[in-house]
Amino acid sequence: MFGKTKSKAWKQLEKVYGSFAKTQMKDLFHDDPKRAEKYSVAFDNMFLDYSKNRIDDKVMNALYALAEERHLQDKIKAMFSGQKINQTENRAVLHIALRNRANKPIYVDGHDVMPQINKVLEKMRDFSEAVRLGTFTGYTGKKLTNIVNIGIGGSDLGPYMVTQALKPYWQKDIKCYFISNIDGTSCAEVLNNIDPEKTLFIVASKTFTTIETLTNARTCRKWLVDALGEHAVSKHFIALSTNQTEVEKFGIDPDNMFEFWDFVGGRYSMWSAIGMIIAIAVGFKNFERMLEGAHAMDQHFLQAELPHNIPVILALIGLWYNNFYNIHRYAVVPYDQYLQYLPAYLQQLDMESNGKTITLDHKMVDYATGPALFGGAGTNVQHSFFQLLHQGSESVPVDFIIPAISHNEIGNHHQILISNVLAQGEALMKGKTEAEVVAELQKAGKSEAQIDALKKYKSFDGNRPSNTIVLKKLDPYSLGMLVAMYEHKVFVQGVLWNINSFDQFGVELGKQMALNILPEIQGTAFGVEHDSSTASLINYIKRIRK
Repeated sequence: MFGKTKSKAWKQLEKVYGSFAKTQMKDLFHDDPKRAEKYSVAFDNMFLDYSKNRIDDKVMNALYALAEERHLQDKIKAMFSGQKINQTENRAVLHIALRNRANKPIYVDGHDVMPQINKVLEKMRDFSEAVRLGTFTGYTGKKLTNIVNIGIGGSDLGPYMVTQALKPYWQKDIKCYFISNIDGTSCAEVLNNIDPEKTLFIVASKTFTTIETLTNARTCRKWLVDALGEHAVSKHFIALSTNQTEVEKFGIDPDNMFEFWDFVGGRYSMWSAIGMIIAIAVGFKNFERMLEGAHAMDQHFLQAELPHNIPVILALIGLWYNNFYNIHRYAVVPYDQYLQYLPAYLQQLDMESNGKTITLDHKMVDYATGPALFGGAGTNVQHSFFQLLHQGSESVPVDFIIPAISHNEIGNHHQILISNVLAQGEALMKGKTEAEVVAELQKAGKSEAQIDALKKYKSFDGNRPSNTIVLKKLDPYSLGMLVAMYEHKVFVQGVLWNINSFDQFGVELGKQMALNILPEIQGTAFGVEHDSSTASLINYIKRIRK
């Protein structure tokens, strides 16, 4: 691999970095008038401009050589063919099967998984349309127009992000709510604003034992029973789960249980029954269009050569910054209000997948793996963290995302939005020299003393990288493409770092320890051994709560 025993391709990248590191992007643009054309890819309704990066042909060829050395294309094919690439859990990784619109057989342990996937999709279609049309009603016969998704992690972040992104496609009388946090406020704020007779609860938990989800679900169940009685539960709750025994114990009709599978990880599950709230909100045809967009990106990822493969290019450039420039963070900034929750969704996708320190051959890494991700909707974030992007002591690579056409073409709003996103990428790349600042201040009539006092503060070093991703319009199809693109980018980086992107054991330790502390907070256990800080905090909080 690389690290202490560096591979040939890794050594070559170090050599290239040594001679390239101080290169200025504006010089690269000056020397090559066709740079933007060379470093851009158009695919379907998406256009990627990656020319504003610290790269040239030597850099990209060295990165492609690393991908080839790591047998990336073989590992892509292994995922698509149902091989158990999730080695630590001995599972296939087949979120791509959930949106396999070509319906070609995909085998796991000798069995084609497509018939069971198609069966659940058909059941989702029938149920979501019954809710939307009002043929599946609540206990008192009223139409269910308040749809409450109860889940956490991938069972919440994906559906929440997508429903907000596709808000222009919501059925007019449908309202969507999400309960995820174990904080009672999460429940209270939803329950205080809905009518029990018109509410459908979707409980999303594969095992039906997730403590946050089941605690919230039981609180909602009690609220419903107090209002409508025990017999109302089966008409107001459905389950996205595989544990029929626990689902029935809860009072949910097993006919209203929607299955998904262990070859689909939580953060990749919104394409499955976990997307039920999406299908109800925007309609199953639009849900299918999202699957179709993701499938199109899947096929691009599977078939395109490396120099034209959008997820591969983004992954390689990200690795270049992470492991050679030692930039261990990046920002995602969608210039579309409907995409405001995309960065939060991508935080889980990227950091839960590649926040790992053990390689697939059981060794501790001695190189950086998953970077930290943050972001928000432009132009809002121009007035929060963009100061750091432009003049902070360390560079932060940025993915800018912009639809060419808005759902709300009001006045010149979208033209201003587009001008802002394009200006930010150009400004980060070019910067502003002291000479330019001096000339600008002289033109403004500032004195020499004023100019001398301000010129350093108003200078920008530039050479700060970004990608610009342009969508024709934010619709279900393009959203499916966009999310699948990031999924595959994360997978590629996991392959290059030789880690398993599909387990998340790090999530579990804190949860296990919380179960040990809970009885102490409740006053049913005493004398459990903790460090002095934790023990002191337990005692302090218990005193206050009394």
